[in-house]
Amino acid sequence: MLLEIKELTVHYGSASVLKDVSLEIGSGEIVALIGANGAGKTTTLRSISGLKAPTSGDILFEGRRITGLPIHDIVKLGIAHIPEGRGILAPMTVLDNLRMGAYLRKDKRQIANGLGTMYEHFPVLARRRSQLAGRLSGGEQQMPAIARALMANPKLLLMDEPSMGLSPLMVQEVARIIGNINGRGMSIMLVEQNARMALELSHRAYILEVGTVVLEGDARELAGDERVKKAYLGG
Repeated sequence: MLLEIKELTVHYGSASVLKDVSLEIGSGEIVALIGANGAGKTTTLRSISGLKAPTSGDILFEGRRITGLPIHDIVKLGIAHIPEGRGILAPMTVLDNLRMGAYLRKDKRQIANGLGTMYEHFPVLARRRSQLAGRLSGGEQQMPAIARALMANPKLLLMDEPSMGLSPLMVQEVARIIGNINGRGMSIMLVEQNARMALELSHRAYILEVGTVVLEGDARELAGDERVKKAYLGG
């Protein structure tokens, strides 16, 4: 397993947000976390990336315990996090946003090659590299957010609600991008309110309810589960 979470419990103050959550993601997998608002999906990602310290439990990456490590050390190990709301650096150019993603990398040639790869993935960013990122449309802003994370050359990409607020056409484009990234071997943990899209893209999925994993398994099998259909797919 690339990532293992074992009996993770997380509190905000006295409120328990995650309760003994265990999950895993293998190399090259897309694994979806699905659940209603407040189920604990974002908290799970924040715990993995070091933004939120767990109350108890363990997080292992490539067999190494990363629970409690500083955020920059977790990034160095190969985990990149695209938060909900994209979090682009609006006053900076598109190019500078991408360069910020590579701030821990030292090889200038590899960084230049990485930029070239990002422009292949996202041609609109090549055309608008000198434009302020904040002047991109809402849908277009998702592209530098993804590209910036990829510039860190991660082994695991954490994506929090990448389709939120996007037009149906841009949702399709983001889904295509996620599929392409995974096709090149990238492991992805996907938090997504659009459960149908998430299950279509993913290999496996976990269903979270009130901070607890209540279902897990093959994504296509879960898509056919009557409980999942009724609760998340409008069936």
